[in-house]
Amino acid sequence: MRALVLHQHGTAPDLRHIDEPDPGDRVLVRVTAAPVAPLDLLLASGTSYFGPPALPYVPGGQGVGHLIDDPERRVWFTTSAGMAHGDGSLRELAVVEESRVMTLDTHVDDVGVASLGLSAIAAHGALRRGCFAPRDRVVILGAGGVVGQVAVALAADWGAEDVVAVTRGAASADRARELGATATIDLEQVGTDGLTRALGDTLQDAATLCIDPVWGEPAAAVLAAMAPGGRLVNLGDAAGPTVPLTSALVRSRAMDILGYTNVAQTWDTQLEAFEAVLEVAERTDLRPTSRVVSPDNLPQAWADFAAGAATARVVVDFTS
Repeated sequence: MRALVLHQHGTAPDLRHIDEPDPGDRVLVRVTAAPVAPLDLLLASGTSYFGPPALPYVPGGQGVGHLIDDPERRVWFTTSAGMAHGDGSLRELAVVEESRVMTLDTHVDDVGVASLGLSAIAAHGALRRGCFAPRDRVVILGAGGVVGQVAVALAADWGAEDVVAVTRGAASADRARELGATATIDLEQVGTDGLTRALGDTLQDAATLCIDPVWGEPAAAVLAAMAPGGRLVNLGDAAGPTVPLTSALVRSRAMDILGYTNVAQTWDTQLEAFEAVLEVAERTDLRPTSRVVSPDNLPQAWADFAAGAATARVVVDFTS
């Protein structure tokens, strides 16, 4: 079978033909689509707090496919590849713990489900962690990424008064408006230094909730534009590991800065979140911007993604 195998940390996996696996007491899934998420790149780099994974291994923390023993059963599944011993989803046949399999009952196609996946669960969870309520005035940082796109769509669908998407580039801004953003701010136009002023002009310093997958200076800029009692939920640090922040700002506005990670959620909670996202996706245009590639083309797409040369979610189509 075809598999993408990593032989050196910090590089792209290579397409190889390897023996079909023996599932043992687990289940075997014929993979149709598997995404490459930022976490997959981090784990493969060998620099995550899980430590460098043993080599060689097949990356991929999630995928979509059909059970070999029940071909009519379409599933989404997760793996612990890169975090624990074992191979992941970037192969034609994946061995999966039965407890990490979700039966799909949705009209969203395999690429759509794969592109949503754990990032969609994170967006849903972050909004809940921030105690989202209708009439919230929400700022979404990193709105061009999958977490950001899903957060925009959910906040709009759930009745936010304002959904301000902070993006980079006109294409991402256009997509955010299609997903329900009431306003967009392009960091390529205003810069991080101008973000606080732009938010002030847009929301009159009255943002009540921020979903933040980037941290760093953008998070500090949003906090300076928050309403008293505002909440910021952080779930990533793409813009930097620290935030320049004064105690006076946090105290004077009685703000809450909260953390979120899928790892802290039960599997049942994650399934409930994903089902809710897929329900929204069925009746809206919620499909993250994706770059669909064949297994042969994944190494180059992986390298582009790792280098920051592409922002679309890479999804490997194993039916090609």
